[in-house]
Formats: sequence, structure tokens, C-alpha cells
Amino acid sequence: MPRTTHSVASRRRRKKIMKLAKGFFGSKSRLYRTAKEAVSRALRYAYNDRKQKKRNVRILWISRINAAARNYGISYSNFISGLKKAGVAINRKILAELAIKDDKAFSELINLSKTALHQA
Repeated sequence: MPRTTHSVASRRRRKKIMKLAKGFFGSKSRLYRTAKEAVSRALRYAYNDRKQKKRNVRILWISRINAAARNYGISYSNFISGLKKAGVAINRKILAELAIKDDKAFSELINLSKTALHQA
């Protein structure tokens, strides 16, 4: 009985890895074993960094809101707490946009937050 090597399936599998490794430096783009390791690592980093990006953007929004709020003499935590007590439901993305682009609307939110804090 002849020896089977599953050549079509193996070649397809190797080609898939080598295609993903295109553009990698040196042997990582040419040798199958090192390419396989590099691709698996790259895919793992890509997956993790998609989650990390969301965290980093939220951190950016918070720092922008904090900087804008401190111009009005209130800290970020007190500002958010006052907005919650006032019943204002605006997410941090929109708050950061308002802080940068619409100073008048942001100052109204600051005043709203301060009054809600003083009433409580």
C-alpha cells in the first residue's frame, strides 16, 4: 500500500500560514516553522490589542474630560458624580467631544453638575 502524505491539505495549510507571514522580517516570512510561530504570536497580539484599543480610547476620553473640567475648578470624579445625581446620561465619548468642540454646552453641564453636588 502506498504511503499517503495528505499533500493537498498540508500544502494548503502551509500556504495559508506563509501568506499571513508575508512582509515579516527575514526568516519569519520564508521558513515555515518560524513563520508559524510569528503568525500565531501576531494573531494573538492582534486579538488582544483590539480589546486594548477600547481601553486606551476610554482613557483618552477621561483625560480630556478631566482636563476640561479642571479649567472650571472641578475634578473629573466630582463632575461625573454630579452629572449622575442630576440625572444626565451622557457617555464619555460625547462628553470628550463637547469638551473639545462646544465649550458653551460643556460649561452648562459643569454648572448642572455643580448644582447637583451642592444640593446633595
